[in-house]
Amino acid sequence: MTVASGLPQLLVVGLGNLPFPQTRHSIGHLIIDALAARFHIHMSTDRTMGGVTGRSKVTLGQTAVSLTLVKPKPLMNITGPSVAGALRNSVKASDAMVVIHDSLSHKPKALSPKIGGSANGHNGVRSIISALGGETHFHRFRIGIGRGPGDAAEYVLSKLSEEEKFYWNGDGIGLDLVCNELERIARKQVESQGTP
Repeated sequence: MTVASGLPQLLVVGLGNLPFPQTRHSIGHLIIDALAARFHIHMSTDRTMGGVTGRSKVTLGQTAVSLTLVKPKPLMNITGPSVAGALRNSVKASDAMVVIHDSLSHKPKALSPKIGGSANGHNGVRSIISALGGETHFHRFRIGIGRGPGDAAEYVLSKLSEEEKFYWNGDGIGLDLVCNELERIARKQVESQGTP
């Protein structure tokens, strides 16, 4: 994969299950689709990247970025090797990777960014950490889905509300928040490299 010289690079991976679109567990996929639509990035299947992917130079706020988007093809709980492969074949550095995933611990429509730390019981994140040999120094955007009554597994595989889908989609406020956080990470890259 060629690299746009001098630009900060971001690999943004949205976790989900391709057979279960529009569900709470697949909110990472929904946000990747929304980013692709906003920045007119063509998405297609790429075996070297382990899923559906697209790449383009985009402008986040005031910052030009080489942005790679990935929706891994394997099911959530075994997504790690695919994500590790995408990292090797794109930005290389784990701190240039952002993993977007659902979080039962955060209320719906909440975005909670962090870097590093444990998987906190999220099997997709656990699989990624394992495939990276225990490396945890990557960014995570935890997308709140709340915690419904009854069985957690049934809840995460149920459909997102129309309100939540709109919030994270296209012109929704949630997608603006995601883009703002991505710009913040890109600007830190620029500052650390001393690039004008």
